[in-house]
Amino acid sequence: MQELWKQLGSPRHLVVFEAAARLQSFTKAAQELNVQQPAVSVSIRRLEEGLGTALFTRKHRQVVLTGAGQRLLSDVTRSFEHLALSVASIQQLSQAGYVTLSASTAFNNYWIMPRLAELQKHHPGVDLRLQSSDREPDIDAENISLAVRLGNGVWPEYESAFISREVIYPVASPGVMKEVSTCGDVSALLGQRFVHLEEPIRQRPSWTDWFENFSVKSGVPKTGLRLNDYALVLQAAMAGEGIAFGWKHLTDRLVGQGILAARQEWSWTTGKGFYLVWSKKKPLSADAQKVRDWVLDNAGHVY
Repeated sequence: MQELWKQLGSPRHLVVFEAAARLQSFTKAAQELNVQQPAVSVSIRRLEEGLGTALFTRKHRQVVLTGAGQRLLSDVTRSFEHLALSVASIQQLSQAGYVTLSASTAFNNYWIMPRLAELQKHHPGVDLRLQSSDREPDIDAENISLAVRLGNGVWPEYESAFISREVIYPVASPGVMKEVSTCGDVSALLGQRFVHLEEPIRQRPSWTDWFENFSVKSGVPKTGLRLNDYALVLQAAMAGEGIAFGWKHLTDRLVGQGILAARQEWSWTTGKGFYLVWSKKKPLSADAQKVRDWVLDNAGHVY
């Protein structure tokens, strides 16, 4: 980017160029930008010097784009349109009635979506926007109303409310799980194919951690399917690709529907929990409070 501005001189030159090219007049561009006409001429000249080519053919009371000018105008217009859309999107984040819930793809897919019709039924006026993220965004900087976090419930910058303990048990497609249904000990799983979750940013437990909880400290397979998103892990398990982690708050419904099978007697309670969090710096809107209370009510906890 620094090299680009060395060639163009200043981003302002592009603003002046776009106006002059669109209006086909340096004078009209000056009027639109509220500057003097010579300032427009200087910006265009410096832009042409930086690019080493003419952008306009000057005629009496009119300027006409050259071939190079037409190409630059096309790209500049497209870039400005994208910037305008981005600005409009950012401005919408702070509009009243706009509630953003940030969570993992899996939480949004397997916890929120099956319950969304109920929210719309009870709170039809709430404009809820789900944001799926592979990181933990700064909810103040990004104007996020609510977010789901894994931890101990203590975040100095956030208020928090408990959703669920972190409980993990093995899940697989019914066909795959049938093959290990007679296993009487977790060590018997070591010969199976596993689906591993390897998130690039968030730290999550591994199969090694899970087996160590059951005092199995060696022989954990390193092979198997490795995916960086838990929603993909569950899809792979449903497709019969192997045994995967079943986070209880997300997979209980799938197990109950027979989509997945589980060995729930081999549950590991990690000591952490999933929490709904929101900013301490600014109060929740009335609609955000409705979403907060609805989430907690569906989790079996009332704020």
